[in-house]
Amino acid sequence: MSSTESTNALHELVEVHLRREDKRYTSGRRAIVELLASGQPMSISDISLADPEVPRSSAYRHLSDLQRAGVVRRISAGDEFARFELTEDLTHHHHHLLCTSCGRVIDVTPSHAFERTVAAMVTELTAQRGFRAISHALDVTGHCKDCQR
Repeated sequence: MSSTESTNALHELVEVHLRREDKRYTSGRRAIVELLASGQPMSISDISLADPEVPRSSAYRHLSDLQRAGVVRRISAGDEFARFELTEDLTHHHHHLLCTSCGRVIDVTPSHAFERTVAAMVTELTAQRGFRAISHALDVTGHCKDCQR
C-alpha cells in the first residue's frame, strides 16, 4: 500500500469513527489527525506550533471530539504534560516511557517475547478478578536521559 493510499485509508477510518458520534470530519479535525499521523505524541502547544491555522481553542475541542470517537488517546506524565496520539486501532501496538520532569513521551515497540510475557501477566492478573481484558497499554513513568543530568 502506498503512502497516499495509507493516508486515504486512515482518513476514511477516522471519518467512520466520527460519524458514529454524529460528528463531521472537518478540516480542523483532519489537520490534527494529519499532524498526529506523523507518529509522535503531541501537546496542544506542539499542535499550535506545527499548524498555526488551527486556533488553540479549536484544537482542544477537536481533540476532545476525536478522543470521544476513539481516534485519539490522551497520554499524561502528569496533569501539565498531556500529549495526544492516534489510537492503536489506527496505528500499531506500542508502549510509552513518560518523563515526569519534562513531559517527554517516548514510544517504544517491545519485542514479541516481551509482549507474550506481558499478555500472560495481564491474563493472570485479570482472571483473578473475573475481568476480561481486550487490550493493554504500558506507560512507564520516570526521568528521561536529559532530565537525569
